[in-house]
Amino acid sequence: MHIKKTEKIQNATEKKNFPKPAAIAIFWGLGLLLALVLLKHHNPLADQVTEQMKKFSGCVLITFTCIIFAIYYDRIVTIPVELFQSRRLIWKLAKNDFKKRYAGSYLGIVWAMVQPVVTVLMYWIVFDMVFEARVQFVAGDGQIPPYVLYLTAGLVPWFYFSEAISQGTMALVEYTYLVKKVVFNISILPIIKVIAATFIHVFFVGVLLIVGICYGYTPTIYTIQIVYYSFCLFLFVLALSYLTSALVVFIRDLQQVINIALQIGMWATPIMWDINMIPDHVKTLFKLNPLVYIVNGFRSALFEEEWFWEHFYSSTYFWIFTISMFCIGTLVFRRLRTHFADVL
Repeated sequence: MHIKKTEKIQNATEKKNFPKPAAIAIFWGLGLLLALVLLKHHNPLADQVTEQMKKFSGCVLITFTCIIFAIYYDRIVTIPVELFQSRRLIWKLAKNDFKKRYAGSYLGIVWAMVQPVVTVLMYWIVFDMVFEARVQFVAGDGQIPPYVLYLTAGLVPWFYFSEAISQGTMALVEYTYLVKKVVFNISILPIIKVIAATFIHVFFVGVLLIVGICYGYTPTIYTIQIVYYSFCLFLFVLALSYLTSALVVFIRDLQQVINIALQIGMWATPIMWDINMIPDHVKTLFKLNPLVYIVNGFRSALFEEEWFWEHFYSSTYFWIFTISMFCIGTLVFRRLRTHFADVL
């Protein structure tokens, strides 16, 4: 009863501040503008059949997202409004969650940094020193970057994604005592876990930059794009977390499925190998994985002198896919939230 009353107040406030028809019209306008830009974009060096398929797929995704947004507007915007209203509480709980995870151990948060560092060193020794693996990636200066730097640039976003989706999925299960409290806003729990994982990610971005400097790749104006790609990854994993955290309450096996998917995904994403090694028609299939955009973006920010908007189709596809997943994730979360306390 209290939850429904709160939602009614939030919806009334939202409608008072910003009318629903205007919000839907703006969203459709942005979608139409993006579709026009997508249709007008032309790359003479690309295969025209592939380019037409990308345009068609993009327009279908845009239309689908706009329709979902218009139909389920009230349900979709509720969670972003709740997150904004609880931003101070979210920040406080995220810091507490991060500290609590390593409470009681002698080294504390150092353990959060040791495991990924050891993993990078192990992969570097095996692939670079033992098997002498090399990449076909050519940096902006025409040089091939060292494999350890290339590997680290791929592992840093992957570690963030793996940690955030694992923790975000189990957010409701871990905080069962909060879910059962009627007055607590449980929609903030997944983002708390994602923000807690972001703290370690910031540290490893710093390590990545230091490793780059050691190999002669000093930060440039293009390096600031790491912030953009980290933000992209934050929103993408948050969208997935709302979906998986809601489903895992009813399907506990989903946690094991996600663990297996992460093992497969690490090899399906060009982290330890170069995507330029595979044929173009297969490369298009691999690029359907949104993490390819993120991993390539991290490397591009370090090695190349290109901006993210120069990869037009990849950027457009990623944002359409992420927004669609966020809409689906929030809808599923809202639909199932009334049953969380009973099941847990």
